[in-house]
Amino acid sequence: MQTISKKSTKRAWAGAIAKPAEEFSPTQLPIISGKIPDGLRGSLYRNGPARLERGGLRVGHWFDGDGAILGVHFTDAGATGVYRYVKTAEYEAETQADKFLYSVYGTQSPGPIWKRWNQQIKNAANTSVLALPDKLLALWEATKPYALDLQTLETKGLDDLGALDKGLPYSAHYKRDLGTGEIFNFGISVGAFAQLNLYKSDRTGKIIQKSAFKLDRYSVVHDFVLTQKYLVFFVPPMGMKTLSTLLGLTTFSEALLWEPQLATQVLIFDRENLSLVSRGETDPWFQWHFGNGCEDKDGSIILDVVRYSDFHQTNEFLREVATGETHTVAKGTLWQVQLNPQTGKVTTQEIVNRKCEFPVVQQSQVGQPWRYTYISLLPQRADIDKELFEAIARFDYKTETLTEADLGANRYPSEPIHAQDRQNPEQGWVLTVVYDGNTHTSEVWVFDSDRLNEEPVCKLGLPSVIPHSFHGTWNPAS
Repeated sequence: MQTISKKSTKRAWAGAIAKPAEEFSPTQLPIISGKIPDGLRGSLYRNGPARLERGGLRVGHWFDGDGAILGVHFTDAGATGVYRYVKTAEYEAETQADKFLYSVYGTQSPGPIWKRWNQQIKNAANTSVLALPDKLLALWEATKPYALDLQTLETKGLDDLGALDKGLPYSAHYKRDLGTGEIFNFGISVGAFAQLNLYKSDRTGKIIQKSAFKLDRYSVVHDFVLTQKYLVFFVPPMGMKTLSTLLGLTTFSEALLWEPQLATQVLIFDRENLSLVSRGETDPWFQWHFGNGCEDKDGSIILDVVRYSDFHQTNEFLREVATGETHTVAKGTLWQVQLNPQTGKVTTQEIVNRKCEFPVVQQSQVGQPWRYTYISLLPQRADIDKELFEAIARFDYKTETLTEADLGANRYPSEPIHAQDRQNPEQGWVLTVVYDGNTHTSEVWVFDSDRLNEEPVCKLGLPSVIPHSFHGTWNPAS
């Protein structure tokens, strides 16, 4: 009797996360095509969930995989790559036990419910990176960062930046003003009420000022905007089933509620003293990421953001990614927002009506006027509910044009990172880590930032597959 095998409906991108990623020690990277630009000197770092299973069980959400960092060091001798898991205390304990021991955002720890009450959550250390003069920080949402060696990526341990006491969390989306050297960040504390903690650090990362602001709702606040004068937060209209979470009946992810009747809150803080300047309300929307922000000549705040019509669709799509198969339509598009800092009044305009994410600007323009925003983009040929991004693009606010680099079928780029040329300040490069599902390999592609729609100037091979990652940074050579 003939058995008919069921054809897999998984897309090629699923291959990158089918198995836990393999670390590799510092390795000279082969040049597949082109040449490394003479002015590209420094390090590219990327962070993302690299292990989505343990002991035969899968994580409940893409956000819950163990973080691993890719470092690519560009020197006169060529490019060297290194890839290592962040060896958090929880990672080490679960490795030794060969099973999940902790709850995370969308994953519950195994065992009886009562063991989940007030249980420590796992520091996944999987979201972003902050390069400081003497260390690299692996950032996550809910706890302190882990410090790593800038060259070898060896894990050094938890870091409190001099002021993260009493369980204060340090979020993944800091903003660094290259002009002043100041680094701004925040963290949401969840207890009897939700509290927004604001931090200002010096160039070494040491926190030199902090403040706290009580929020009147539980919400997912993943990112914020820095301008010349302000910190701007948009608090989506959400709530949380707190009791079921505390009792261990649901994961944090499942307990989140979308409540559009509440509208989106706008909170504007003075960046000098971290005090509240104004608050307002605008249309109900959800966002993970902002691109940039600044004040224009009349004092209005201009910013761009990838905006979703609700939270549940994007959260469900991201949950499905961990299974290797997606079905949910979650379309985030790029919008420009104009904001009166004294009243909180908002006007909005859609800029790119295509599914996109990970808006990035040149590092020297963070908090300053800018012309170009770089994004990960879904090609028009792709299925919106089943595919991950297969293109990167640059939107030009001056000409209102979108320049797109379609990598081709089954090739999946990471968030595009801009790197300024050391020799020519007018020249920029865009770096992305590409998973090629056709060959089950990973590569680093370098584009001329002004010629995104042309072939990459250089492609480098990586020793093993790098799973789809979240965020990265460019650390120029000193």
